[in-house]
Amino acid sequence: MKNKPLSRRTFLAYLGTGAVTIAAASTGLGAFTGSAAASDLLFDRKTGKVTDAFAPIEPGAGDELVLPKGFRYDVLVSFGDPINGRGDTFGYNNEFTRFFPFDDKQVNGLLWVNHASVHPLLALGQRQPGPLGADQVKSLLYNQGASIVEAYRDREGKWKIKPDSAYGRRITGYDRVELSGPARGTHAVKGAALVQGTFGNGAGSVTPWGTVLSCEGDFESTCGSAGLELSHYGWVIEADPFDGNFKLRKHTALGRFHHGQLAVTLSKDGRVVVYMGDTTTDSCLYKFVSSGKFQAASGKANADLLTDGTLYAADLVNGRWVPLTIEAVKKALNRDDFQVPFGVNQIKEVLVERYKEQADALVYAQDAALILGATPTDRPTGLAVHAKSGALIVAYPNNIRHGNIHGHLAQLAEQDGDAGAAAFDYEIVSYGGRSSGYSSPGTLLFDDRSNLWVASEIPADKLNQGAYTPFRNNGLYVVRTAGQDAVAAQLFASAPVEAALTGPCFTADERTLFLSVSHPGQTTAQAGRPTSLWPHRSGDSGPRPSVVAISGFA
Repeated sequence: MKNKPLSRRTFLAYLGTGAVTIAAASTGLGAFTGSAAASDLLFDRKTGKVTDAFAPIEPGAGDELVLPKGFRYDVLVSFGDPINGRGDTFGYNNEFTRFFPFDDKQVNGLLWVNHASVHPLLALGQRQPGPLGADQVKSLLYNQGASIVEAYRDREGKWKIKPDSAYGRRITGYDRVELSGPARGTHAVKGAALVQGTFGNGAGSVTPWGTVLSCEGDFESTCGSAGLELSHYGWVIEADPFDGNFKLRKHTALGRFHHGQLAVTLSKDGRVVVYMGDTTTDSCLYKFVSSGKFQAASGKANADLLTDGTLYAADLVNGRWVPLTIEAVKKALNRDDFQVPFGVNQIKEVLVERYKEQADALVYAQDAALILGATPTDRPTGLAVHAKSGALIVAYPNNIRHGNIHGHLAQLAEQDGDAGAAAFDYEIVSYGGRSSGYSSPGTLLFDDRSNLWVASEIPADKLNQGAYTPFRNNGLYVVRTAGQDAVAAQLFASAPVEAALTGPCFTADERTLFLSVSHPGQTTAQAGRPTSLWPHRSGDSGPRPSVVAISGFA
C-alpha cells in the first residue's frame, strides 16, 4: 500500500466508492450515474459483498439496537471505559469513526472516534440550570474532542478494545492546538497562534496523506461555560492517529463556522478539495481548494496544502462557487445599494468595521458568504462524494421552521466532473418521507457497491410523534442504487431510545461496520429517571453512548 501511487480515483474509492443510479421515479429519487471498478480500490483487492442480502427490519421504538436477522453487534467501547494504561477514558457522545488497520487482515488497528458534546445531567451531574462548577467544567472539556482506541477481533470473532493499549489516547479541550493559515496571529483571533483544545467534534474525514480532519460543530455553549474565546473554535482540526507528536492544528483557511460532515477529494490537476457542510439552519455549503498540488511522496508534509488556498461558498441559484475574499466583501459592503442579507444579524456599520483583512472573511465566514450572495439552505449536514463521477451528495436533515419536516438529498455536479471547477449543476434528488422510506437524512456513506448508507437525525424530542411517528426511533438506512431493489430506502438498524446512529465506517474488506450510538436517553431531565438504559450494562444507572462493531456481512 505504501508503494502504490495514490491517484484521484483510487483516493475517492478509499473514501467510499459509488456513482451509479439512485432510481425509481415513484420515490422521487433522481439519477446518479457511473460506477467504480474493484480494481480502483486503494487496497488493490476485492472487498466483501456488503449488501447482497439482508431482510430490512421494521422501525422500532424500544430501547435496543435492532439489526436484521443474521447480523450481530459487539459493544466495542462506551463512555467512561479505560482506553490506555495512563488513566484516560472514552469520551461522551461519540460520532465520526474511522478504522486504521495495522495490516491487510483488517482485524486489528486503531479506531478514531469523535466526541461532539456532553449531557449536562448524565455526564456532568448538573441537576439545576446555572454556572458549572470547576469539576464539571473539567469534565465538560475532557469528554469532548476525540479518542483513539486499539480495536481487534478475537478468535471467536468478537470485537474488543485493548484497555491498556500504548496507542490509546485522548484529544480534549485541554490540548494545545496551533492555528495555521491566514487567520493565525491576527486581530480576528485576538492575536493567537496557539489555542486551548478542541470540542464539539462531530463529523470528520481523512486526508490523502493519512491524517484525520475533525470538525468543530456546536461550540458556543462550551465556550461560555469554560470562559473561552469564541474565535478559537469552529474550525477543522488535523491530527495523526498513529503519531501523538504530530502537531495538532486548526486550519483557518478552511473557514470558521459550525462544521458538519466533510468530503475530501482531489481536483483533476491534483489540488486538494475539501467540501464542507454546516450544522445550523439557514447555512451555506462550502468548499476549499488548495493552491498547491498533492504529492504522495511528501507524506504528512502535504498538511501544509490546507494552509493556503481559496474558500468558496455555493450560490445554488446561479450554480457558481463564490470565493470568500476580503476584497469582494469590502466591495459589497461599500455599495450604495447594499442591504444586509437574511441571516446576517449585524447592521452595515458593524460589518464595515469587522471586515478589514482576509482573516476576517474566514473567522466570520458565514456572514461573508451571505454578503457575497451564497445561498442559505436547510442545514447541509451530511456529505459524500461519488468515486467515479465526483458528484457531491448533500443531506439536509430538516428545517422545521421552513416546513421541511423530513429533509432531502441533493446532488451537486461540478462542471466537467472537476472538483476544482468554478461552476456546477445542483438539484434535489430525493425528498424524505413515507414514499422514500426515510426521514431526516444526516451522515452519508457509500459502500463498495455504491449503496448509499443514510443515518437519520430526527430530533430526540420529536421521535415517535406527529409526522415522525411512522419512522419510530432513528435508524441507519440503505438506499440500494442498482438491481431490482433500487426503490425506497431499507432500514438496516434501529437505534435505542432517543439515540442517533452516526459515524458509520467499514473495514476495507467490508466485513465489519463500526457505528456510533450517540446520545441514548437524550431528553433525560431528572436524576434517577433516565429515558434509556442502553447498552444495559450490569450496574449502570443510566445510558452510555457507545461504538459498536457489526458483523454478519457476507
